[in-house]
Amino acid sequence: MKKFLFLSILAVMAIGLMANTTITIKGSDTLVRLGQRWAEEYMKHNPETVIQVSGGGSGTGIAALLNGATDICESSRDMKEKEYKMAKDKGIETYRVAVALDGIAVFLNEKNPINTLTFDQLKGIYTGAITNWKEVGGVDARIIVYSRENNSGTYVFFKEHVLDEEDFSQYAQTLPGTAAVVNAVSRDEYGIGYGGIAWATGVKFAAVAKTAEDKAILPSNETVSSGEYPISRDLYWFFNGKPTGELKNLLNWALSEAGQKLAGEIDYVPLPKERAEKNMIQ
Repeated sequence: MKKFLFLSILAVMAIGLMANTTITIKGSDTLVRLGQRWAEEYMKHNPETVIQVSGGGSGTGIAALLNGATDICESSRDMKEKEYKMAKDKGIETYRVAVALDGIAVFLNEKNPINTLTFDQLKGIYTGAITNWKEVGGVDARIIVYSRENNSGTYVFFKEHVLDEEDFSQYAQTLPGTAAVVNAVSRDEYGIGYGGIAWATGVKFAAVAKTAEDKAILPSNETVSSGEYPISRDLYWFFNGKPTGELKNLLNWALSEAGQKLAGEIDYVPLPKERAEKNMIQ
């Protein structure tokens, strides 16, 4: 019995020695799937490291970083000026790194005859100035608007770059993640939504043009990487200070050829090679 107990204690100690580093990653729902895949693959080759990844929105991740509740904040937007100030006031030295690219796609039901939309049309739809599909060349039916919650970086980016900071319509139905938005639009013939291109299943993309005179562009790895798609953005990891040790190793692996290839395999847009290498910590 004593021998068995002794061996059990040794086994527990061995497991503890193997998992001697725990890293928490929290934030963007757009990035959470990529963060999870990176974590899974990294831990396969680094069994001494445990990585815990959760979503909740970019705002939630930023708040966690400012409160010391996460090692890495995943965010689909840059921090706001007031957030940078809060960090500074708390003695946090924010270190921002772009780890991938993304296009905010406009999702339509596959039965919707509309194929292209301009920024002005999107702004009208999402602020409530346009309420019927016939106003943008579609059928005579009420537009059902789906949006993200206001703690979402995707919500903030869309509001800033497409709505010119105007408020969303009071009739916009807010949903907790891009997967929920996609699911709603796939079931609603008259629905419209937006979110990261990696989440699109059972819906179609609208080609988007900044103005009626511009060419409408569909989101894809190529058009996002080149900046041709007009609602393209960086996806970030934020740290408290320049990462060292295992945080540095994880970041550099995510930016490596293997990490960026994995991003592309699950429909995120990898950084151009030169930019990824530049973002690595030496």
